[in-house]
Amino acid sequence: MKITNAAIIGCGAIHTCHAEAILQNPASRLLAIAECDADIGLALAQQYQCDFYTDYGEMLRDPHIDVVHICLPHHLHQDAILAALAAGKHVFTEKPVALNATEVKAIRQAQSLSGRLLGVCYQNRLNPSSQKIYAMLASGVIGNMLSIKAVLTWSRGGAYYTDSPWRGRFSTEGGSLLINQAIHTLDLMQWFGGGIHALKGVVDSHFLTDVTENEDTAMASMKLANGARGLFYASNGHSTDSPLLLEIHCEKGLLQLHHNALWLIEGETRTLLVNDLSPSGNTKSYWGDSHRQAIINFTHSVQYPEDKNYTSLADAEISLNMVEAIYRSSQLRQWITIE
Repeated sequence: MKITNAAIIGCGAIHTCHAEAILQNPASRLLAIAECDADIGLALAQQYQCDFYTDYGEMLRDPHIDVVHICLPHHLHQDAILAALAAGKHVFTEKPVALNATEVKAIRQAQSLSGRLLGVCYQNRLNPSSQKIYAMLASGVIGNMLSIKAVLTWSRGGAYYTDSPWRGRFSTEGGSLLINQAIHTLDLMQWFGGGIHALKGVVDSHFLTDVTENEDTAMASMKLANGARGLFYASNGHSTDSPLLLEIHCEKGLLQLHHNALWLIEGETRTLLVNDLSPSGNTKSYWGDSHRQAIINFTHSVQYPEDKNYTSLADAEISLNMVEAIYRSSQLRQWITIE
């Protein structure tokens, strides 16, 4: 069996998804972690039985490391990705891959020169419901998609932003609700729709005005590549984290994702198709167990490049462009074409 040596940069809350997936995969080994807080880093290195660095630049000089996982705040993604690619490492990064299209362009050039793989963690594509929806749409069994509706209402209090001051700022988060919580939903909508041609949207701040300079609520209408309409609403102003509500109206029926269960509705008949599994490990429920599968898939693709099975930079760029387009549309009050 091939063994891929992995390292993690950044040991905040999300890194546990990566560490557990690496440690539980017989085809991978966690060789090192890099964390600026020495106390946290040393404790985790003892727990994981791996090397520890406070300077990820020093860590990247280790020739035994094959893959680097980026689990840093958004504004630190670009520099870490560029450094890892320059060091000859494959990279698997949390979303968003970067803050904006300008940073994506620099990353694209660096990846092309490096010849290494770059994967972005859009794990919700691997949820059982997402896989079923995609397969049914591709097969045409329920006819062409006519429209898709997505409603995401989560809860983020003031402490979420004040305890991590990089959040809620354009300079460090690249936005707020859209680029952090809702970007997964935007990605699914365009993925199911075969891409996106244009959108018109509005952002505003309602309940979190005092703690974020950006939006806590957003909505958008979309023209998808397959000819369907898209309707999107998201907010961090709810009192709890509600499961994503997704409805896809097709010529022969309605697909409805409600409370993590996917239903096919044909007239008066409701058929349960699949349930999304509860997550494993020490993670929040809405992060999903598919995090683990996404990391396993990327590791396999590193070992067997002919078996591409991950969200690439080009794939991830689409939802980031959607985020930027919604911001522009909200300012201009007009439809924005997405190249």
